[in-house]
Order: sequence, then structure tokens, then C-alpha cells
Amino acid sequence: MSQGKIIKVSGPLVVADGLADANMADVVRVGEQRLIGEILNMTGDRASIQVYEETSGLGPGAAVVSTGAPLSVELGPGIIENIYDGIQRPLEEIVKQTGSNNLARGVEVSAINREKKWAYTPVAKAGDKVVGGDVLGTVPETEVVLHKIMVPNGVSGTVEWTIKPGDYNVDTVVAKVKTDKGEVRELTMTQKWPVRVGRPYKQKYNPVAPLQSGQRIIDTMFPIAKGGTAAVPGPFGSGKTVVQHQLAKWSDVDIVIYVGCGERGNEMTDVLREFPELQDPRTGESLMKRTVLIANTSDMPVAAREASVYTGITIAEYFRDMGYAVAVIADSTSRWAEALREMSGRLEEMPGEEGYPAYLSSRLAQFYERAGSVECIGSDERRGSLTAVGAVSPPGGDLSEPVSQATMRIVKVFWALDASLAYKRHFPAINWLNSYSLYLDTLKPWFDENFGEAFMKDRGQAMSILQQEASLNEIVQLVGKDALSPADQLTLEVARMVREDFLQQNAFTDIDGYSSYDRQGKLLALILRYEALCRDAIAKGADVMKLFDIPVREKIGRAKSVPAEEYVKVYEEIGSEMEGQIAEIAAQGGDN
Repeated sequence: MSQGKIIKVSGPLVVADGLADANMADVVRVGEQRLIGEILNMTGDRASIQVYEETSGLGPGAAVVSTGAPLSVELGPGIIENIYDGIQRPLEEIVKQTGSNNLARGVEVSAINREKKWAYTPVAKAGDKVVGGDVLGTVPETEVVLHKIMVPNGVSGTVEWTIKPGDYNVDTVVAKVKTDKGEVRELTMTQKWPVRVGRPYKQKYNPVAPLQSGQRIIDTMFPIAKGGTAAVPGPFGSGKTVVQHQLAKWSDVDIVIYVGCGERGNEMTDVLREFPELQDPRTGESLMKRTVLIANTSDMPVAAREASVYTGITIAEYFRDMGYAVAVIADSTSRWAEALREMSGRLEEMPGEEGYPAYLSSRLAQFYERAGSVECIGSDERRGSLTAVGAVSPPGGDLSEPVSQATMRIVKVFWALDASLAYKRHFPAINWLNSYSLYLDTLKPWFDENFGEAFMKDRGQAMSILQQEASLNEIVQLVGKDALSPADQLTLEVARMVREDFLQQNAFTDIDGYSSYDRQGKLLALILRYEALCRDAIAKGADVMKLFDIPVREKIGRAKSVPAEEYVKVYEEIGSEMEGQIAEIAAQGGDN
């Protein structure tokens, strides 16, 4: 353990000398209050330290002590349902200890509750050969998450002893493993892992199954695969945070890690109030039973923002290693990049584009590349997936700025939010002409197998209609709608139905807030069936305005509000009514 003295303080950056024995990325304790910091670079015995807490009151001469270990998170039972700050300090526990809503400086609180007892059931038994990643025992952490206590990475040998089933705290030795070198390792329910190092896996696979979010424009038009990466860019007020809340609420994953990185405090408050009350559609339990929240709001020290994203993804990798499907939702990577820019400026590094550090792209890639569908380490076969979704908040909605451009080069799904759609109250305000998903080809076999080939065909047809609408709108502005042919008028009308009756969704009603794949497919097929029948009727000389005014049109518009248990029957009834009404008008057209 090496000790030095401060020679310079510049906001969250502290320079200290006398730290010859310290290493890059070591965690240090700064000053009398023992503020947490991390060494960013070393020159001789002089270290530049980024301090994760408010540095006011620090001055030259104050002591700096290196802990000799990199910034790490503690992993074990008690993480789920918890609310942490950017460096894994439990905020609720700090409030209890300090009696204040303000985060006091220098508070040292264990990330995991040391007193609470967990019902531990051993899985491994004496004499078993184990390697890193093997399951020693299980703990029912919440009603929906079975926490697997795993052998730490790098430990292998023979189990000499395991504890009996019972209630124990996390520091209790639950197994003793005799390593190949003959040493006996005592293993508890917890382990530590450095946040900047990705956890190992056996093999990474191509993602083949979609992540179902219940949002029609995402699931049908621009799907993301489990183990994939996505970005949600958009200007202020376009609904980035609401889209991410919807993903956190309804995604068919086992665990959600929500990182509020530099966002407004009231948005995190909304999450904290809402999630415990929301019911998970898959389990019927509260959503918090499978959620970890990392709150690093805009008024918290800027340096901790940079760590919060790594803290979140390391916790996610730990649950992925248990064989779970995990989603990390970072809101927003732009605020994280701003923290990088501030620290880079204080370090006097050569600035890149718009003042961001030259390594911005590689840091973003390090975050997104930790996503994936993998075979977990260990003797038994376990598959886990980690999906990463990051919001991007470009200043003024300018997608040509460095963070948006660097993110677009890395991620495979891009949901471009549009302020003009948001102002028209069209939510989710994802612009279907600017967004894309590069997973369509890899996910097509899954869709074909589960919903038939019609699903992807309908998706392609709907996108084609929306693109035709964009080009027809330019003609309409010049010559007016009435100058268009009946077929083109029908294209515009069907595009409006796709936009308003299918893509637009109300997050505040339970029926429309979440839409299953089967329901999405049937609703889109209903709209496209209307188009096909109308095209036939127009060919027979039917009046296009009469086709637009049929009574069943109103029922199609309200189809998304039909209760979940009734939609199959109701959609069939609407379909047969529609056929009858259009056939009647087609017959009239033939008589004229």
C-alpha cells in the first residue's frame, strides 16, 4: 500500500506524488475524508487521480493512500432490487445511516448487506471436480430470480467440503475447494470483479432470437436480437427516456440493469416510484424483483458518471454468466461522453472532434462489445445473453455530432427519434424512414418458424407503403391529393392506417402499452388485408371514397384497444365484416 501527497486539485482531478508503488487504474483514498478516486495515468511517482466525490475543501499536502486494487464491484445475493450510485454504493443504505437525502462525502458502506441471511441450497458436493463458473449452490434472491453462487473465475480443483442447506449471510464460507496446486480456497457467496475488464465466456454466438419489447415499431419494424446492441438517439423532448422505460418494463429478459447516467433526478425518481408498482407481464410479480437501478444523476460528481456505465455492465455480465438473458439500458451515453471530455480536458490531453477525447470511439466500443449471446464458462452448458441499449442525446438533435456518429458505427439497431413526431403526439416517436435494424436477416428464420413466413412479408410490405407515402407526399404538396390516381390515394390512406393504427402506441394504457408478437402480426395483417381487398375493388371500378368510409374502418382504428383475451376473436370478426362491406362496394362499382 503506497502513500503520497496532493500537489494539485482541479475539480474532480487531483494530482499527487510519492505514489511510485501504485499502478494504473488503482483505487485510492484521498484526504482526511477518504474520498474514493482512481488513478488515470502515472508519470514517475506522480499520479493523476479522478475523484468520484465532491473535492471542495481538498488542498495540497493532503494524504493519498492507494488500495492496490482496481475499481471493482462486489457480486453476490442482494444486488437485485437495490439502488446504487455510479460506484456501487447502496443509496438507500446510505440514507439510513446518515439520516440525510444528500449523499455525504467519504461514506464507506458495503455494496451488499452483510447482515441479511439467505436460504442457501448446495448443488456441488464433496469430491466434485469444479472449474471457474461452476455452480456451488443457489439462493432464491427474489421470487423470480434464482441466484447461482458460482466458483470464481481462475479457481479450479476438487470440492473438499460444502455447507449444509440453511440460512446464512454472504460472508459465510459455503464451500472449500482444494486447487490443483494443493491450496485450500474458502469460498463465500460473494466475489469481486474489476469493472473495466469484461468477464470471460467460452464462446460468443450470433444472436438468433429477438428481444420482445411489446412495442410494435420496435418488434415488427426494427427488431433487436437478444445479445444485440441498439442506440436510441433523439433531441430533447422526443421521448428517449420513455422508450427506454418501456424496454425496461416489458422486455422478455430475466434481469434489467437500468443505468441513469447524468440524467435529470426527477426522471430517476419516476423510475423508482413506478417500477415497484408495475406488474411484470411474464411473472405477475413487481418489476423491481428483476431490476437493478444505478442512479448517477446530473447533480452527482461528474467523474462517477464515467464509472457508472462500467458498473452496470459488469453486474449484467455476472447474471449473464448464470445463464440469464440480461438487458443493460444506459440513459444516456452522451452524458457519459461529456464526463470523458471534462476529465480529458483537465488531464490536458489533445482534444479530438468537438473537444471529445481521441479515444471516444474505442471507449464506446468497449461498452457495446461486452454485449452478446454467449456460452458461459463452467463445466455444464449454459447460454446467457446481454443486450445493450444506449440513449444518445445529441445537442440540438444533430446526429452528425461525434457521439451519435461513433455509436452508429458500433451498434446494429438504430431507433432514430424525431421531435416533429413527438410534437404531433405520435409515440413512440421513432422515425421509420431514418431507423434501421441489421438483425432482420439473422432473425428471419426465428420469425418464419414461430409466426410463419407471412410475418416478415407483411413487415416488408408495410415498410414499402410507408416509403411510397414519403415520395407521394412531395407530389401532394405540389398538385393536391385529389390529383392522384385512386391507387395512389389508397396507398396514402393505408400508410396513415399503418402509422396511426399500428405504429402509434399508448404507453399509459395496459392494453396498448404492451403488444404480443401474435397480436402485432394479426393487427398488421388486418390492415394489409384491407389494402388488398380495396385494390381488387378499385380494379373493378369501385369508388375509392366509399371504400375509405366503410363502417368497419372505425373498428380497425380501435382494434389495438381490444382486451388481450378477446383480440383473436374480434380481429376475425372485423376481417369478415370488412370483406362483406368491401365486396358490396365492389359490386356497385361493377354495376356502374
